[in-house]
Amino acid sequence: MHKLLAFFLIILTFPANSTTVSGWVRDKSGNAIPFASILIKGTTKGTSANAKGFYNLELDPGSYVLMAQHVGHRSLVVSIKVLKSPFDLNFELEEQQYNLKEVVVKSGGEDPAYAIIRKAISLREEHLKEIKRFQCEVYLKGQLQLRDYPKKFFGKSVDFEDGDTSKRKMIFLSESIVKYAVEEPDSKKIDVISSKVGGQSDGFGFANPQIISLYENIVSLGRGLNPRGFVSPISNSALNYYKYKFEGTFYENGKEISRIKIIPKRKYEPVFSGYINIVEDEWRIQSVQVKLVKEQAIQLLDTLVLEQLYVPAPGNVWVIKSQILYPSGKIFGFDFWGNFLQVYDKFDLNPTFKKKFFDHTILKFEDSANRKTMAYWDSIRPTPLALEEKKTYRKLDSLEDERRSPRYLDSLDKRRNKFSVLGFLVTGNSYSVQKKKTMYGFPPMISSFFYNTVEGGVLDFAPYYTKNFSGRESLTITPDFRYGFANHHFNPSIFLNYKYGKKYLKTFAVSGGSKVFQFNNDSPILPLLNTFTTLISEFNYMKIYEADYFKVSYTTGVGNGFTLGADFNFQNRKPLENLADMKSWKDFSNRNFTPNYPSEIAQSNMAANKASILTIHASWKPGTNYIELPDQKISIGSKYPTLSASFTQGINGLFASDVSYSKWHFEITDNLNLKLGGRINYAFGIGGFLNSDKLFIPDYQHIQGNQTILATPYLNSFQLPAYYQFSNTSKLTATAHLEYHLNGILTNKIPGFRNLNLFFVTGGSALYVQPGTQYYEAYFGIENIFKIFRFDFVQGFEQNGGRPSGFRISMPFFNNRR
Repeated sequence: MHKLLAFFLIILTFPANSTTVSGWVRDKSGNAIPFASILIKGTTKGTSANAKGFYNLELDPGSYVLMAQHVGHRSLVVSIKVLKSPFDLNFELEEQQYNLKEVVVKSGGEDPAYAIIRKAISLREEHLKEIKRFQCEVYLKGQLQLRDYPKKFFGKSVDFEDGDTSKRKMIFLSESIVKYAVEEPDSKKIDVISSKVGGQSDGFGFANPQIISLYENIVSLGRGLNPRGFVSPISNSALNYYKYKFEGTFYENGKEISRIKIIPKRKYEPVFSGYINIVEDEWRIQSVQVKLVKEQAIQLLDTLVLEQLYVPAPGNVWVIKSQILYPSGKIFGFDFWGNFLQVYDKFDLNPTFKKKFFDHTILKFEDSANRKTMAYWDSIRPTPLALEEKKTYRKLDSLEDERRSPRYLDSLDKRRNKFSVLGFLVTGNSYSVQKKKTMYGFPPMISSFFYNTVEGGVLDFAPYYTKNFSGRESLTITPDFRYGFANHHFNPSIFLNYKYGKKYLKTFAVSGGSKVFQFNNDSPILPLLNTFTTLISEFNYMKIYEADYFKVSYTTGVGNGFTLGADFNFQNRKPLENLADMKSWKDFSNRNFTPNYPSEIAQSNMAANKASILTIHASWKPGTNYIELPDQKISIGSKYPTLSASFTQGINGLFASDVSYSKWHFEITDNLNLKLGGRINYAFGIGGFLNSDKLFIPDYQHIQGNQTILATPYLNSFQLPAYYQFSNTSKLTATAHLEYHLNGILTNKIPGFRNLNLFFVTGGSALYVQPGTQYYEAYFGIENIFKIFRFDFVQGFEQNGGRPSGFRISMPFFNNRR
């Protein structure tokens, strides 16, 4: 019965009355023309050939005029009569010939391309905004292939576990069909009808159509490729960045079209090179064939090619028909290339949207989007699969089936769960049990052994166990065993973290036991870093105490950019003192170890005390947009700043608590993309104590300082003060942090800097503590050193006239660890 039902469902997926027209699109030499467009002339309806030049098109019986197009080739128009039987129709396109007969360029005169470009620039904004709203269907296909890859990566063998030892392989293949709706100025909605990822039957693929419009002054291709964006060849300032050469004209659809070669004026500017075709008299884009290379400030990739084709639509407007991106590059020995195709069809240029049609869910995957059969895909995809793609699907899907078998999962665990010396020492070792969706692991020795002046040598061993359930649900258990070899204190504790939530992420965490805390519970200095400063330089920066404790916390997203949470924390705090026989590797006659308490703000160590503390907190990012999957929603941010607030109450008497205080804090943070102007990050905070009847140093408002050459995060700390220099119980404390990333401004003009793709960064921080304490910092640095390092010089300005200064090194990618 089930087989019979499946048979009827497959039959129903095929169009009832349509006929398949299929064939090849080749050039005069017989070479395939990839991704050529085949249209019903006079409409926006049609299809696209695949990477091998093969196409198919479903048409109802009748007479049609079909036109095959591709950038750089002369269009070919063929009249056909479609009956009920499928038939083949091949296209052979000639290379486009450009007419230069009527163009006269006087000696020393301006190339005629400039006059055309100026007209296109004058109408740029009009063409950008001429379509106020539209709805269409988009087919997206993306693939990524390797040409070569290293045998090992970070000490671990590279194994794609596909049984194929060849270096050339397709590692990603995805298709999606979506409904795409847009309304000016900035509303959009994407409903994913179907989505497929090779080897991931439960996965969701490349499904977010993005029209890369050269009508924009600055063309954004994502912060990862270039945070500043790229100057369009028809932007208002294009003549400052480009040279142009007129290549000739050709006719298509009765329109004269001029082919313009665009040439960067200077190296290392964020600009394109290639060709742009402009429709005569209308001065709009007909097609684009442009390229970006490393010399044009592209990141991560070696080259990126963009091809676009626009077609006329009713109402004297043109719409995009196809867009293809060809990325390629080599990073860490992985030599890759790919193509990402978007085919636009079934345009409605005057849609009626229901009230509240556009909301903050901009990308939604339907429940059954990733459960379509291959028969469905074969019937609906507008661009046929190439033979290599068919083989890849079969291979990846077969591997997925095999990987679900208990025998394979056991063998996979056996291969992966091998002891690694590098993991043991530096990166940690992890082990999985695939059948049970569990993982456990151990931290590396480099972070498990350290030294301080209170405990001497310390072993802090914190293995973990994680169990994954369906969706985002997971449970992580982390026991922590800490032993001080000199003071003989054993501090065991345990941490449990449970994540769940079908719609919005929720987190419930419980921890307790005996633990060693820094006086600033945010742990401003890493134990390993304190080990080196203590043993090598005789600076014991880390100040610690011991506590029996338990903590319960809960955080939940509630939609519309809101996140709410609450924490309850009880600590039975006990002071710790330095060892009597403290030693460093080198004795400095002009310095001694400081006491084990923040001597900047205290004359003696903290008395033993108990503290019951309740904190409630909330954050809001107005206008937050979401991606909605069948089982969860994922926040993707917004253009507005994030607002955060918290209130903390020390509860006297609860569990014999000694503390009694109330403090609050409010912060606003944002990341401003200035495009060619760079990027500004800022964080402004204000807070203080409403009352401070009884509290101890851990309860203070802590302003994080830094006394080592390794930078702390610039947007929530100061780089030069002592760690507790500005910790306080004031009624009002305000901080301001701002940094400006130039992202290639100026450095693209400096030889050496531009070759290495180095960027300048500058910024400053300010502090005010009532009734009158003030402190300021300014810094200037170079970032993107080997893609990961940053080096700054920091100058401080103290209220008493002091001028501390120093150098700081950081790895911004990893610096969000706190």
